[in-house]
Amino acid sequence: MKTQELLHQYAARKWDFREASLAEAALSGANLSRADFSRADLSRADLSKADLSGTSFCRANLTNADLNGVDLTGANLTEVNLIGADLTGANLSGADLSGADLRCANLHQANLSGANLTDAELSGADFSCASLKNAFLQGASLIGADLIDADLTGSDLIEEEVNLEITSSGVSHNWVTWNGSCSTGN
Repeated sequence: MKTQELLHQYAARKWDFREASLAEAALSGANLSRADFSRADLSRADLSKADLSGTSFCRANLTNADLNGVDLTGANLTEVNLIGADLTGANLSGADLSGADLRCANLHQANLSGANLTDAELSGADFSCASLKNAFLQGASLIGADLIDADLTGSDLIEEEVNLEITSSGVSHNWVTWNGSCSTGN
């Protein structure tokens, strides 16, 4: 599906884009709130500063997507693939990210207040200066995650778990870029 076709359909109130092939789509600043992108391929797509509030990305592929400054308030991101995605400054408050894969994702200064990250894979992710207030993190893997200056007030993460799972510097030894490349260097 081409970007213009998607925008035309959305404007005509057709919001079902399940399983759509939108790799590398240029949708920066678009309003696609409440659309259904379940199982869609949005790998390497530019969704920066888009309004995706209430949108469903259940089991979608957003590998290496640019989601810088995006609004994903209340979005359904269950089992989504966000490996290497750039979510800098994104609003994910109240979003359901249960079972999501955010390995090596950049969530610097992101708002994840009240988000459900149950059983999410967060290894190597950058949560520096992010808000995780009242977030649900039970069963989430935070190995090598950067939680420096992250606000974990009211989250269900136990302090001992944080100390065991992050590296001494707070940054993963496997972290290199946000484009999905995780090095194995130390």
